[in-house]
Amino acid sequence: MSVYLLRRLIQALGVVFAMSLIVFIGVFAIGDPVEILISPDADQIERERAVRALGLDLPLWQQYLIFLGKAVQGDLGRSFVFNEPALSLILQKMPATLELALVATIGAIIIGLPLGLYAGLRPNSAGSKVIMAGSILGFSLPTFWVGLMLIMLFAVQLGWLPSTGRGETVEVLGTHWSFLTWNGLSHLLMPALNLALFKISLVIRLTRAGVRETMLMDYVKFARAKGLSPFRVTFVHVFKNILIPVVTVTGLEFGSTIAFSVVTESIFAWPGMGKLIIDSINVLDRPVIVAYLMVIVLMFITINLIVDLTYSVLDPRVRLEGK
Repeated sequence: MSVYLLRRLIQALGVVFAMSLIVFIGVFAIGDPVEILISPDADQIERERAVRALGLDLPLWQQYLIFLGKAVQGDLGRSFVFNEPALSLILQKMPATLELALVATIGAIIIGLPLGLYAGLRPNSAGSKVIMAGSILGFSLPTFWVGLMLIMLFAVQLGWLPSTGRGETVEVLGTHWSFLTWNGLSHLLMPALNLALFKISLVIRLTRAGVRETMLMDYVKFARAKGLSPFRVTFVHVFKNILIPVVTVTGLEFGSTIAFSVVTESIFAWPGMGKLIIDSINVLDRPVIVAYLMVIVLMFITINLIVDLTYSVLDPRVRLEGK
């Protein structure tokens, strides 16, 4: 296990280094942030002063080496716009994004697993056909369009739910959470549903495919032949075995849910990391962009590691040392 973890750590460092280099060069090539940050009426002297203050007068390779030296010490630079540490800005916004992603993922599992299980156990029923047709819609409809329709229906027409913002929060262990208040939960429902639709469809299809495959296995046929109840066959022999691919894919999708919540956060003005990165890209705030992507990469790596460890627990045949 220790060898496996060490190998994953070395891989993580390599991925973070490569990503930071690519993003650093990419943002440098996009444009000059000074042109956006300072007034158009500024003279050449003021422009040169701003360039020196931001450290943009140095060659690109020297800027990157300075960034790497500070990054090793935990300093990912200061925001050009807010003049605050980029990592601090991201950590301030992270709880909102994590809350949104967690609620969306848990909701997708709670809704998708029973529907997929039913669709797999009764594939020819009318209900199963409706469920599978709905899952196709979940895959096909664009997230931004669904978000706008949710706002039009539940916020504008019916007036049941607020359309933007995070609402009231409760501080727990120094972190603010929306789901602990009714007002915050009402603000959370629509963006979480919008973010979860694709995941619900994915879980439904994964579960259905797993059930259909598992029902043909010899141990399921043997359990039925012994006269075990359908409930026991379903939840002891079938459900337990379909959890392996569902947990694996859902865990990996959780990382993408965090990384690609940008559209949902922009539509519902959710104050998370996604909205922060969009605003930073608009003003070419390079320290925030690079820091955000490095944090996302580290989160992906951590989630993948947790998924691998969970997979080895669910399936004892897997031995991590052999990877």
